[in-house]
Amino acid sequence: MPQIPIIMPQLGESIAEANIINFLVKPGDTVSADQDLIEVETNKASMTVTSPCHGRVEKFTALLNESYAVGAVLGQIEATKEEAVRLGLDVSAPAKTGDTDRLSRPDTNGNKSSVQPTVRGLPVPANAAGASYLSPRLKARMAELGLHAADLAGVAGSGAAGRVTIEDFERFIANLEKQKITPASSMRVAVADAMRRSWTRPLAHVGMPVCLDPLFAYRKVTRPKPGPALCALRALAVALAENSAPAGRLVGSKIVHPSSIDIGFAVEADDGVLVPVIRNADKRLLKDLIAPYNELVELARERKLPVDATGGSIATVTNFGTFGLEWATPIPLPEQTLVLGMGAARHEPHWDSVKGQFVPIMEANFTLSFDHRVLDGGAAGRLLQRIADLMSKPEKL
Repeated sequence: MPQIPIIMPQLGESIAEANIINFLVKPGDTVSADQDLIEVETNKASMTVTSPCHGRVEKFTALLNESYAVGAVLGQIEATKEEAVRLGLDVSAPAKTGDTDRLSRPDTNGNKSSVQPTVRGLPVPANAAGASYLSPRLKARMAELGLHAADLAGVAGSGAAGRVTIEDFERFIANLEKQKITPASSMRVAVADAMRRSWTRPLAHVGMPVCLDPLFAYRKVTRPKPGPALCALRALAVALAENSAPAGRLVGSKIVHPSSIDIGFAVEADDGVLVPVIRNADKRLLKDLIAPYNELVELARERKLPVDATGGSIATVTNFGTFGLEWATPIPLPEQTLVLGMGAARHEPHWDSVKGQFVPIMEANFTLSFDHRVLDGGAAGRLLQRIADLMSKPEKL
């Protein structure tokens, strides 16, 4: 009879493992598909692992009060061939005497089924787990070529438990060399490295529409005119000066608050992005920031930023609306917790309760991307709301 593995499922977006706290059935019990089998506990909640099919519980290989990674085999269910076929498993190959269907049982490592997925048309092979483990030999070869583990994310490993072997790696490199290849600029490599390091953290995003009518009215009567991104930068600086915890960095078990409110802003340069920094942006009025801001934009575009105008910022403002985008979720730099994004302004209907009718307003989506280890959605939402409130009174910035 085919043996169907009981697999630790993906219990949440950022959950990598769960602890076994209770077995709800015992070996020998007959269970139905989706029946609760095991109670597990994560750092967020208690959940259950359900049966993948109808059948008889043959055994549990997982142990009580032990933690298991997502994808680990927790036990086996003996199912009929009809049930295995319903699940898309190939049971047509003959099995040896005394052996269960060899195509539906896990391999000797107990973590990966040898069944070929029935899903077709995926952008990468379904069994391409990526380089979760790198041998010293593979690390040395990758270092020789200047590659990182992220570069192997789409490689299907042929080694034990799906590990990428040196042979897999060399085939991958050989196939790449058959394609059109152009050298990446030093800036592109630097941006790639920064984003790779940023993505090691659990990032989350909140967003809301912000009315820009007060800002545009203010710009009509002000000389020189502050740009929307500079207004957003100043509003972010004021909000963080009121409460710097959202811009803090988690180091071990402590939140390290910033010593000064230094805010960066993204400027598109040749084949990349540069982030000039305005120091102590909370202590300088909006009108006093216009000239230094414009000067830094020009220096960034020419790639002539002075050393003291880069690095050390606690957050970044990026105006992706300049590309006509209304919504995006930018990624904070590795040394930062926050990035504030601005979408393109557009006319939207707004209900005016005094006039009793809809009136047009200029509105743009603002997004706040943040390190979820440092703050949660509520705190991020309140920070974004405070920024929106400050933007509605630009004359006070």
